[in-house]
Amino acid sequence: MPQDNFVYDHILIRYGELSTKGKNRKDFIKKLFNNVKNALSGFPALDYEKTHDRMYIHLNGEDPFQVKTYLEKVFGISSFSFAIRCDSDIEAIKATTLALAEQDEQRTFKVAARRSWKQFPMISDEINRAVAGNILRNTAWKVNVKTPDVKIQIEVHEQDTYIMTDKYPGAGGYPVGVGGKAMVMLSGGIDSPIASYLTMKRGVAIECVHYASPPYTSSQAREKVLELARLLAPYQGHIMVHIVPFTDLQLAIYDHCDESYAITIMRRMMYRIAERLAKKQNALAIVNGESIGQVASQTLESMQTINDVTRMPIIRPLACMDKVEIIDLARKIGTYETSIQPWEDCCTIFTPKNPVTKPTIRRAEWMESHFDFEQLVDACVENCESVLIYPDKKEEETEDLF
Repeated sequence: MPQDNFVYDHILIRYGELSTKGKNRKDFIKKLFNNVKNALSGFPALDYEKTHDRMYIHLNGEDPFQVKTYLEKVFGISSFSFAIRCDSDIEAIKATTLALAEQDEQRTFKVAARRSWKQFPMISDEINRAVAGNILRNTAWKVNVKTPDVKIQIEVHEQDTYIMTDKYPGAGGYPVGVGGKAMVMLSGGIDSPIASYLTMKRGVAIECVHYASPPYTSSQAREKVLELARLLAPYQGHIMVHIVPFTDLQLAIYDHCDESYAITIMRRMMYRIAERLAKKQNALAIVNGESIGQVASQTLESMQTINDVTRMPIIRPLACMDKVEIIDLARKIGTYETSIQPWEDCCTIFTPKNPVTKPTIRRAEWMESHFDFEQLVDACVENCESVLIYPDKKEEETEDLF
């Protein structure tokens, strides 16, 4: 239901999935607490408080709906509600809920109380009846327990009671950072941004590597990738994108290898580079947007041949998803329209007519033996440009990685 007519002074956050983690619970809550504060750093008036199963944000006059737009992108939150705080006293609870009802036009309602403080002198049903009776006597509101316009939720704690009228879904998952860090191969297509999103949702922080082949790939293709990173950045605060100059290595592959194996060899080189960058940045895995059988380089035989060049774990969040599911998720998180912009990346500029679908490791190694690729891989890593992307900034901070 719309809450625009109500005046709130707090936001109550429910942890959800991370509450099931036993020994890691404190670490998870601490990480979520810090992530929430970082996400809401643009609201300096806010104060924060955490308990074992809830987090509370004191609004101090800030607009809860503006805070909501940032909060709903923080992983680790099951749900949250706008709330009004009052004393843990039945008369104070009755007065606050009545004032809430009087702020709006006639509605149907239901009261649902929860006592976290078991020493409160009334049980939950008694609280429900006392609050509902007070509203019925003093307003034109009506009770509807099955489909109410407003569900008045009351959480009674020892120090304070929180009164809410709605529940917003959180992003779910685990707080970003509790699961270490991974290096995502960000191409600029539809799939890799979704792989990034799903990786962060499992609590893994990400950095991204993008392979550029100027002049065959344009500056617009580069900006497209940085814009995708900018769209993903709110989920963890900022994202580092490593832009690899891939032209010389890519041309050497097409000069020395059979055309049918060009994509396979190119992907093997990409994994070599990604592994080196990951180790330098203390990332523990490589992530990509591959889906089994989607294209020639994503058959199981291709994956086996390509994976052979690295011992680092390869995470494929989209491996068993179909394209419709991926596109739906891209639309949901807002990356789809950027992903379909028609700027080519290095994987599409030299597409072979008949790429091999069942490559072998032995033949791939034989083709690679025809040229000194190690020197070219070293050059790619050494000349890599690293760009730090923030959600709300058009300018980037460029760093030399090595």
